[in-house]
Order: sequence, then C-alpha cells, then structure tokens
Amino acid sequence: AHRALAFMDTQVPLIAGQAQGPAMLEPKVEARLLQALQVQRHEQVLEVGSGSGFMAALLGHRALNVTTLECRPELARTARANLQRNGLVNVNVVDVSAAEGAQGRAQDGPFDAIVLSGSVPEVPRALLEQLKKGGRLVAIVGDEPVMRARLFTRTGDASWAQTDLFDTVAPRLDGFTEPTRFHF
Repeated sequence: AHRALAFMDTQVPLIAGQAQGPAMLEPKVEARLLQALQVQRHEQVLEVGSGSGFMAALLGHRALNVTTLECRPELARTARANLQRNGLVNVNVVDVSAAEGAQGRAQDGPFDAIVLSGSVPEVPRALLEQLKKGGRLVAIVGDEPVMRARLFTRTGDASWAQTDLFDTVAPRLDGFTEPTRFHF
C-alpha cells in the first residue's frame, strides 16, 4: 500500500493500517548505519528486525552471509519473498519470537557485524557477546524525543568501545526489555 513512498526520506509503515507499528527506516538512516558498519565481502552478518528485507538485501550485497531475524510471520514472509525475487541467496530469514530476536542467534555466530533495524532502550550484552573481536554492532539507542545511532566495536573478551554516530528517532524493535522507570 505504501510502495510509492519506499524511496522517500521517511519511515514507511510495513503493515497496512498500523501507522504506529513496524516501519522501514528512512533510506538515509539505513545508508548511514550501513556505512558505519563497513561490511566486507568475507564477513558474517546478523540483522535483528528483517521488516521488508531491504536492509538485509543491502547487507547481502556486501557480506558473505546474512542471517536476519523477524518476529512477525507476515513480515518474515514478505522479506523472504523480496529477497528471493531479487536473487539474494546468501541471506537467510529466520522466524523467531520477539524475545528470541532480542537475544540474537549465538548458534550462527560469532558475527563480524550486527545491525538492529529499529530502536532499543539499550543494547543487550547477549548481542554484544556474539561479536567477533573487532566486530561491529550498530543500533539506535534511547528514548524519544531523541535517540542516538551508536556503533559498538568489540575490543576484547569482555570489552566494547562505543561511538555516537548521529541523532535520530526510530520505531522500537519488539522483545527488547525496557528499563524500569522511577515512579512515586
């Protein structure tokens, strides 16, 4: 229903009638995240949040293999169909529960790069631990009204460096635990 908007610099809803549901990130945001990752042809990549399969396709053109996780069956089917129609045989769409997606895919790792295609309150340690030494993870972290795109790089067995890339806002990925808030 929103195909005509796909290349406009706006978030495109992925499920008809759900304006507040999952959405494709703006093309400029996806491009900047992809650029920050610096994916190489020999690398194994994990994406959390397949959506339409667009980011997975971009990653598939740069990486050796891509595993992309999706917790909404209708979006997983759409992503699979889009990737197949475009001849991307090195991208595997995996149906998972929301909680499983937030934990990544350790059995397929470790990964050279991980992309979270949506926002999270904070990046779970379980995902960071799935990076190879020197591996990179990009995520949009924080709460509205301003979130930050952030690059994490594994520097050692239990250490990561992080760099803030730019400010943006993105829909939440399902399954990521929100931190407790102080209430009176």
